[in-house]
Amino acid sequence: MNHTIKHAEDLRWLIGHTGGFRAGYVTEVQILKRRLFDEGSTRHVPAGTTIAVTIHYEIRGLARVAKLTMTGVTDFSVFEQDGIDCSSLSVIQTELNAGKLRFWFDPQGELYVVCEEAHLEELTLPVVTAQQAAELARWTFQGLETDGPTIQWLLDELDQAGLPCMWRNAERSDAIHPAVQWEGSLRPADDLSVDANNLVHAMAYSPPEGPGFGLMLRVFGMQDRRLSRILEVLADRITQCFSGNCLVGTTIIPGREWERWLVREHRSRRER
Repeated sequence: MNHTIKHAEDLRWLIGHTGGFRAGYVTEVQILKRRLFDEGSTRHVPAGTTIAVTIHYEIRGLARVAKLTMTGVTDFSVFEQDGIDCSSLSVIQTELNAGKLRFWFDPQGELYVVCEEAHLEELTLPVVTAQQAAELARWTFQGLETDGPTIQWLLDELDQAGLPCMWRNAERSDAIHPAVQWEGSLRPADDLSVDANNLVHAMAYSPPEGPGFGLMLRVFGMQDRRLSRILEVLADRITQCFSGNCLVGTTIIPGREWERWLVREHRSRRER
C-alpha cells in the first residue's frame, strides 16, 4: 500500500486505517538533511529535511509494517533519554495547521514532526506465532499482481537452480487467519536424513486492501547453507518476476532494489 497525505481528509484516513498505530512500536527513525552548493556564495545551503519513521503494529488480526516518510520538514524533535525506551506508541496525534502537517508520536513530544507532506508505505502480513525451532531468517514480499507464485512455481524454480526440494503442507492445531491461502515447508530432496526442524516455511496470503498477494518465507532450525540458498534463490526469482516490495527485518525494500540491497549486505558482512 502507498498513500500520500496532504490534506485533513488524508489525516482522517490515516488515523482510521491505522487506528492511530495503537499499541505499536517504532523500530527505526531516519533523518536525511540535504544541502546544495550555492555558486553565488560558494557555500552549501540547506535544501530540505526528510524524516522517515518505521512502525510495527497490529490491527484486525493482522501485523503491519508502516513507513511514514515526512518531507518538507520545518520543525522536529527526536529525543530519548538514556535508559528510557520511547519506541512504544499509545495513539499518535495529528493535525493540519496553517498548511502544515503535525505528527505527535508520543504525549511528551519526544518524537514530533512538522512537515509539508507525508507518504505512507505499508506491508501487511498475518500474525505468526513462535515455533519450537529457532527462526534464523524471515523475508516477506507483497506483490501488485493478482496471481502470485504457486507451490509448484516455487518447486520448479528451485529445480532449475539445482536445489530440488520436497513440499509438505502445514499441519496446524490453532486457527488460521482467513487471509492465508496456503502454507507448508520446503526441505532439500536429496538428503532425507536432515533434521525435521530444518526447513524453509512458506505462507501465501491475500492482503486485506485491494488486489495483490503476499508471500512470507522463514528459515528454521540450525545454520544450514542450503536453506539460506533456498531463501535467496526464491527471493531473487520472485523480485525478478513480480512487482512489489520486500520486508527484511524492519526495512521495506522496493523489489527492484532487492539485488543491490543483498549485495551491500554481503559486502558489509565480509567487512565485519
